Parts: sequence; C-alpha cells; structure tokens
Amino acid sequence: MNLELGHIFIKDIKFGTKAELKNGVLTVSKKDLEKIILEDENFTSVSFDIAKPGESVRITPVKDVIEPRCKVSGGGDIFPGIISKVGVVGQGRTHALKGMAVVTTGTIVGFQEGIIDMTGLGAEYTPFSKTINLCIDFVPKKGLHTHTYEESLRKAGLKVAYHIGLLGKDQTPDEIKTYEFLPMMQSAKKYPDLPRVGYVQMLQSQGLLHDTYVYGVDMKQSLTTLISPTEIFDGAILSGNCVSACDKNTSYHHQNNPVIEDLFEQHGKTINFCAMIITNENVFLADKIRSSDWTAKLTRHLDLDGVIISQEGFGNPDTDLIMNCKKVEAQGIKTVIITDEYAGREGTSQSLADADPSADAVVTGGNANQVVTLPKLNKVIGTLDFTDKIAGGFKGSLAKDGTITVEIQAITGATNEMGFNKMSAR
Repeated sequence: MNLELGHIFIKDIKFGTKAELKNGVLTVSKKDLEKIILEDENFTSVSFDIAKPGESVRITPVKDVIEPRCKVSGGGDIFPGIISKVGVVGQGRTHALKGMAVVTTGTIVGFQEGIIDMTGLGAEYTPFSKTINLCIDFVPKKGLHTHTYEESLRKAGLKVAYHIGLLGKDQTPDEIKTYEFLPMMQSAKKYPDLPRVGYVQMLQSQGLLHDTYVYGVDMKQSLTTLISPTEIFDGAILSGNCVSACDKNTSYHHQNNPVIEDLFEQHGKTINFCAMIITNENVFLADKIRSSDWTAKLTRHLDLDGVIISQEGFGNPDTDLIMNCKKVEAQGIKTVIITDEYAGREGTSQSLADADPSADAVVTGGNANQVVTLPKLNKVIGTLDFTDKIAGGFKGSLAKDGTITVEIQAITGATNEMGFNKMSAR
C-alpha cells in the first residue's frame, strides 16, 4: 500500500456560527457539534472549550485524544468500523489537521484517566501541552452503565474529529509525506541487501475498559495478525481503554505512531521495513501463550532479521512483552523492546514484572512512579473530583493551596511506550 499524508497546520482554533478552515485558522460551531453529540441519548449535556499551549489550564480527567483527519482518495474512510463503514484503508491520500487535537473528558472510571496541563511542570511531561486542544466535557444520564458510557463517549469524540477533519478535504496541504509499503516479496526484491525489519505492536486488550479496537473489533477477540502500517494512519486502530494515563496509547498516539514513522524514515536506506504485526494483551495465561506463539510464528514465516516490539500498559502486560521477546529471539531474530518502568518512587524496585536474558535491548519511556508537584492553574476543564483517586495519585494529592502531588503515572502520555513522550536521559 502507498499512502500520501497531507499535513495542514492549524495555527488557531476559535468558536463561531459556521465551521470553516481558512489560512490555518479553524472555526468550529458549538451548536453543530452539540447536535452531533446529543443525537446519542446517553448524554444529558455537553460543553466545549479550547486550551492553548502556555495557558494556565488543566484538563482532567482525560479519556482520549484524537487528531482530525479525512480521506481524500484511495477507498475506505477514516475510523473504519466505528464511525465509517468497514473498508480497507491505508492507501491513496489522507489529510491531517496537525498541531491540534480533540480531547474528551468526563467521569468514566475516574481513577485511570489522566491530566493534561498546558503550562508549568506538568506540561513538560505531556506532548499534548503543545497542541491546541478542542476539549469536550460530557455529562451522561444518571444510572448509565460504565461500559455503555465509555462506548458512547468514545464514538462521540471520533464523530467530532471526523466532522472537523472533513474541513481539510479540499485544502491544499502545507506538506505531503509519502509512505511506501510493498507486498513482502516485492519489498525483498527491491531491497535485497537491507535487513528485513518488522514491528510488533502489542495492543491493550485486558477487558474491563482496557480495550483497543481494530476496524471496530475488540482486539482481545482476535488472533495475532498482519496489518499495513499505513492503515493505522487512517484510524484502523483506535483507543477504547482507560489504563494508566502515562503509558496509555490514545487514538492520537496510534494515528501518529512514532515507531512507524521512524521505521519509514529508514526504509530503503538502512533497513527494509517490510512487516507489521499486531497482537493482543489478554489476561489469561493460555491466551498469552497462544498470542506470543503466533507472534513468533509470523516473524519466522516472514523471514525477518529484526523486530521492534512495543508494549502498552504495565504489570500483567509485562508477561506478554517478555513472552513475545523470548519466543521471537528463539527463532534467531533480534529484538528491541519498548516499555516503561514502575521502579518505585526512589527508582530502586524491579522495573518490570517479568524479565528474561533475551531482553537485552530495551528502550524505556521512563519511571512512572516519579513524583512531581503540579502548580495550581487558573482554569480546569473537566473536574478535580478524581485527583486523589487517579492512578498515580493518593489521598491528599490535591492540596488546599490547589497544587497536586502525583506520580507522573497520572499525566497523559508521560511515559508512552511508543516513545511518544517528552523525556530523555543521558
């Protein structure tokens, strides 16, 4: 598959009576968006706000972050299987509104959504402090089952992103990137002297609001399988989970997967990026064995020389990560794993819940247990009601002076296991 991705840079967002995109300025209509969302009777009301980089604004609890995109040509449509009809995507032309995001907030689980600060210390740990964020705060009807609310909220955020993305369809992109992903035999023939490299992306699928969707299907219902990375740029993989905010892959992370971007950057130069495998992270041992067996089998069947494996979540998924690494290495294929650490607040505890000598090439997103104190900010979009309960928080996290002391586990994207974060080390 070949995909052209046109970037349209958004300089500002404002509210108006008519939705339009002109000279990089996006105007959205609250009335139009409210109508789209309140078609779902599970919501009693919804409100909108805009948060810009550098403003004294805190967004919490954050459910999902989405980048508006639209298909221009090539078949299929954005967010297939959920917002659009099921159809193969990942080819032709797609336009993306860069520098902005749709951010959904509201009370779901409460303890596993995150915080995005647009300024101050917290802003240093999340990439979404640098995007102009159109925030949607949802109020569900009383007595709504948590799973039903999650589904409605997830779809509502995607509907808004889809609606806004269409404004870029007839725009001339500021830049265009082209991605080539050939069938395996063609790729090997074109780059016979380059090492064949694949990417194994582990998708959170533990159930109980820990789910990821592929073409609208809950990934825990699927076996390990192949996918074109260009399909992911069109929203074939979407977040539906409420895992700890620091290492949760939002839909935005999937749409802008930096592992895929970096592999494409080196494709045809130093490597032949010729395969992508997606696998799940189930909770039962038999499922873990089955999925990792299939991962190793596919990497060997594709005759890969090296594999990058990225994880989502921690604890239970550490076992899936090490199983995948160990079994792929046993096939004679070199691996690099991307994870993060829960090494205790002093950094002295075991970083992963599982380990193996074969995991000898590791990239870490950082220690999620690191403690920070976030300053009081002037404005809150959402609510602070869950600050003491949020993963990474504790009783007394929210002080009387308005400051919040939490582990960076509570900050959206802080230790992202695709490497989509802002920390580095020497």
